[in-house]
Amino acid sequence: MNLKQTIKEKIDQIIDEDLNKSLGELNATKELIITDKAIQVYIELIQPIHILYNKIKFEVKKLLEELAPGKIYEIFIGEISSQPTNRQTLNRVKNLIAVASGKGGVGKSSIAANLAAGLMLTGAKVGILDADVYGPSQPTMFGLENRKLMATTTPDGRTIALPIEQYGINVASMGFIMNREEAAIVRGPMLAGYFSMLFEQIDWGELDYLIFDLPPGTGDIQLTLVQKIPLTGAVVVTTPQEIALADVRRSIAMFNKVKVDIIGIVENMSYFSPLELPDKKYYIFGEGGGRKIANEFGINLLGEIPLDLEMREGNDSGKPVILSHSDSEYVRKLKEFVENVVKYVRNINYKKSSFNLPEISI
Repeated sequence: MNLKQTIKEKIDQIIDEDLNKSLGELNATKELIITDKAIQVYIELIQPIHILYNKIKFEVKKLLEELAPGKIYEIFIGEISSQPTNRQTLNRVKNLIAVASGKGGVGKSSIAANLAAGLMLTGAKVGILDADVYGPSQPTMFGLENRKLMATTTPDGRTIALPIEQYGINVASMGFIMNREEAAIVRGPMLAGYFSMLFEQIDWGELDYLIFDLPPGTGDIQLTLVQKIPLTGAVVVTTPQEIALADVRRSIAMFNKVKVDIIGIVENMSYFSPLELPDKKYYIFGEGGGRKIANEFGINLLGEIPLDLEMREGNDSGKPVILSHSDSEYVRKLKEFVENVVKYVRNINYKKSSFNLPEISI
């Protein structure tokens, strides 16, 4: 076996841990060029690859150092897109993720804000669209109260708005175009009209993710979204108690009915650990509700996020707590949740992708 065959064989044995498949099974090595002084490797992975990129590159480099010491290594890792859709709007956004809940008061907007911020920390380009017309929270979560969207005219005469960038994240909210008093009296088709404006008349640009912070329940806004936009999937937020789980079941049933993939469920306010007793967990709202629902519907449990003072402080301070330098259990749990979302988004995209491209010839 020559050097090129040996290197290809070893690279093919590297595991994509999110998908639990080898690079060989994924036909990920697209080209391998070896000269007297250098080796170039071209790999394509299912998007999004921001978290996986460094790990795969390190493993390939380690193999090359063992098999071909002394050469210069160039490792190029790109993305395989999922199957193209026919969306006319948001066609430059790779992944559209709805964050939903069956009822209010479960911390959905806080989870959505920290998900957007956590994805940005991976190196992704991220936007968040606050569609909760009854109580838009993202202006507060991102310290953007009393801000308004800026409008511009395109060369073809259309008027479009631009999201507001904060902490490297593009933000647009119902709160930027209507006040809270208006939100309390707007109903029915007007709601859907306002919401459609947020994604049809805003230039989001090229994004890896756009997070939709939906209002609680299964009403007009949710149905408008799933009817107009092919979502990558939905994250459902709950708290552990039974009264919340009953509403979550309705949300899951809605997404299943309209054939939207459910990325998973995240349990918020799972337990409380006092600062003076960090190893002690108090299950204030009950225990294991999120896991119960996940098992019942055969969906992923994305995380169990504790109840913590940092949550309230982060929400009120105008900066998602995941952006802090805290190494608390709360922030660690948020980051684990974000990593799980990425993992299962990649699994959804894998199912939608075609692997009929030929393998490289040796």
